[in-house]
Amino acid sequence: MTMVADLLAYKGREIISIDPESTVYEALALMESRNIGALLVMEGVQLVGIISERDYARKVVLQGRSSKTTRVAEVMTRQFTGVTPDTPVEECMAIMTERRFRHLPVLEQGRLQGVVSIGDVVRGVIAEKEFTIQQLERYICS
Repeated sequence: MTMVADLLAYKGREIISIDPESTVYEALALMESRNIGALLVMEGVQLVGIISERDYARKVVLQGRSSKTTRVAEVMTRQFTGVTPDTPVEECMAIMTERRFRHLPVLEQGRLQGVVSIGDVVRGVIAEKEFTIQQLERYICS
């Protein structure tokens, strides 16, 4: 798995999202039910932000706000970095490490194609390294 397209082919392209007018509580409930750490925030087909467990901790809990009355739009991350299906997995890892992101939306010609998490990227890098090791072992043993 060397490109983001490979990760999406393996994990799927399901997009789990929430409306910016929803409450943070609704976002948390959806994240919990799907066992995920972030949601894409969509207005129709337009990606407008990302809300993560980190946003909740820093912008709701630590500021003494209520998750049942705070809207997603008030605390979501608006400045996000996206990648394309042609982005190398190693580049995703570099972006995530440098910018301390755990999720990257995948966009192609401005249209949302999916999302990759740090877990997806790590699995992809490990799979790639394992394949290389297998090829080298075969070469050495032949």
